[in-house]
Amino acid sequence: MTTPDQQHATQDAAGSILFIDAMGDAEGAAAARALFEQAYGEAPAGVWAAPGRVNLIGEHTDYNAGLCLPIALPHRTYIALKPREDTSVHVVSDVSPDKVAQADLDGLTAGGVDGWAAYPVGVAWALREAGFGQVKGFDAAFASCVPLGSGLSSSAAMTCSTALALDDVYGLGFGSSDAGRITLINAAIAAENDMAGASTGGLDQNASMRCAPGHALLLDCRPGLSALESVSQQAFDLDKYGLELLVVDTQAPHQLNDGQYAQRRATCEQAAAGLGVENLRVIADRVNAADNPEAALADVLGKLDDDVERRRVRHVITEIGRVGQFVDAFAAGDVKRAGELFNASHDSLRDDYQITVPELDVAVDTARANGAYGARMTGGGFGGSIIALVDKGRSREVAQKIAEAFAVHGFHQPRALAAVASASAHRVD
Repeated sequence: MTTPDQQHATQDAAGSILFIDAMGDAEGAAAARALFEQAYGEAPAGVWAAPGRVNLIGEHTDYNAGLCLPIALPHRTYIALKPREDTSVHVVSDVSPDKVAQADLDGLTAGGVDGWAAYPVGVAWALREAGFGQVKGFDAAFASCVPLGSGLSSSAAMTCSTALALDDVYGLGFGSSDAGRITLINAAIAAENDMAGASTGGLDQNASMRCAPGHALLLDCRPGLSALESVSQQAFDLDKYGLELLVVDTQAPHQLNDGQYAQRRATCEQAAAGLGVENLRVIADRVNAADNPEAALADVLGKLDDDVERRRVRHVITEIGRVGQFVDAFAAGDVKRAGELFNASHDSLRDDYQITVPELDVAVDTARANGAYGARMTGGGFGGSIIALVDKGRSREVAQKIAEAFAVHGFHQPRALAAVASASAHRVD
């Protein structure tokens, strides 16, 4: 079967790497609407869209109350939706257009829905749990060009598009302001964590709901911050410096709900408790503000007995520091330094957080060897994608070198896309 990803891919010549093209809003809305009408025999109330994301830097820092720097992709998930009078939910996607999944919100509890339907159903459940009893059932159809399993947050694109659609059709009134969207973000997070059982720290949902075109979202995940305090928009104009941001999906198996993510989160929480602080951000701020950060870091690590804890803490503290450094470097046009920070981030994720796989490392090494200013894995790890900062016009060349390296290693053929800082979730039709 041809997947939606393949339908929106271009290939220059036989044997060259696939580039995943983004659907425009008109195409995406038409696809979602057509699938809705095919599945339910009537027109939807509207079509909404939410993007996938790439995190530039700040990996595994969100659940440590840290900093991260995502951009929204032009690649989006489109949802055509119509509310129902009862509590029944029917959902269908372009991955399996002939299979409509069903659930009922009445009496639903956490973990009560299996498979991919847990994500959209979970959003409605979470809104009802939060006190919005006016949210009832719905029929929905999804069309997406966010590559599945790529580490580019296809799940957040699905939950956030659903949240915005339900907000609209049920008149909750949260989608029109940045502060209001926090409520929808929390519902999307709850859907992933509690209904789908896939741990998430909130980076993905904030990116999908709050990013702006031409900007990266500097997200501060400290608890207690207001919507206004938690984000700032940082200009991210690649053209200004003659750059492209290449994304390569390794197509390595990518699974975050198998315990590895939760294990690292638990280790970080344990280390914070052992250091007598609420979260590792407290320590990171102290270390990064010290006259001698290296010595301050060594002092902190010396208080931990467990080597695994030391590795995890070292990554989190240094990664939080790298986010601010990257923002400053890019704003100053210091592309060399921005690339070095990409490299340092990946090396830390490989050696200290230990979440890379051979495909990610080969892709990063190949990009660096072929002229990238810097390259790193992005997302949760254990598969997924890498990003590389390259000169404008070189993305396809570098991506092809990665594909050739993958062939030598016997890996799955990768696929690529160009990342441009794009708009957040919005109503399309």
